[in-house]
Amino acid sequence: MVLLTCGATNVGTAKTAVNLIRYKPEEVVAIFDPSNEGKTSRELFGLGNTPVIGNLDEAREANLLAIGIAPAGGKLPAAIRATLLEGMARGLNVLSGLHTFLSDDAELAEAARKHAVQITDVRKNHERDVATRQNINERCLRIHTVGHDCNVGKMVVSLEVALGLKRRGRAAKFVATGQTGMMIEGDGCPVDAVVVDFINGAAEKLVLANQHHEILLVEGQGSITHPRYSAVTLGLLHGCIPHGLILCYEMGRETVYGMDHVKLFSLKRYKELYETMANTQFPCKVIGIGINGRKFSDAEVNEERKRVEGEFGLPAADVLRHGTEALENAILEYRKQVIAS
Repeated sequence: MVLLTCGATNVGTAKTAVNLIRYKPEEVVAIFDPSNEGKTSRELFGLGNTPVIGNLDEAREANLLAIGIAPAGGKLPAAIRATLLEGMARGLNVLSGLHTFLSDDAELAEAARKHAVQITDVRKNHERDVATRQNINERCLRIHTVGHDCNVGKMVVSLEVALGLKRRGRAAKFVATGQTGMMIEGDGCPVDAVVVDFINGAAEKLVLANQHHEILLVEGQGSITHPRYSAVTLGLLHGCIPHGLILCYEMGRETVYGMDHVKLFSLKRYKELYETMANTQFPCKVIGIGINGRKFSDAEVNEERKRVEGEFGLPAADVLRHGTEALENAILEYRKQVIAS
């Protein structure tokens, strides 16, 4: 695949590209962004060595164009449209996680038909079921990542912990609830694109479909206090009825992502809010903390880890620096407490 970022090649907006490079490096041929042509993903994102190109001629082995950005509102940037049309004329399929469905766009749909290529809109869904709270497997431990804001690493923590548990021989499953997680895992549900009445039901269906596993790591979305996305967060929290939560946050962030005029609460307050709202449905508590220290040094993140563990009496980790062992151990110990032997 070629990842289209087109002028938005930064860790925040291009989080889809970042995580496809991190978790699917063998499938990524290049990043398309003429404004950064000649650079590499390591220079721009700090990982991998994927080349940045400004001409599709430089990626002749590709067969797929993937939208690598997740802009606010999920709308298609004008800069990407021309590249999509050029790519489809070259026989390239299209993969998109935007809220704007490319397959419903008359011009793009006609180009796909003309050149016999496929457009896949990851967020397009037909969820129309409400939650029933029936047939839940009591032997399956459900752990859900939640956050103080959007774009703080809930997906990465869920996925890394699931991979760590698998390496230990446990039947763990990463349950994707967003477009990037679905592209990586190959299944899941885009809960932020589900009609609000059916978010809880869609989350419950994910549990029912995967509860033959020993442990589920359900990817979180948004934040329970986010002015834009709180409805999604609460529906997902209630729908997946977690036994335990991993609370994720980004060091140094004081205001809501994309809304600098809105202040974030303390981590303690978020812990209280999530536990209160989760417990209205099912006994649940925070069992670990995920730190996103991407803007800080190793020494600073290590100090933050000590501070947070001291304040909350819970294991904490930046999973990309410290690994996931501490969080895995917390999950396995918690499973002994809440799952009857």
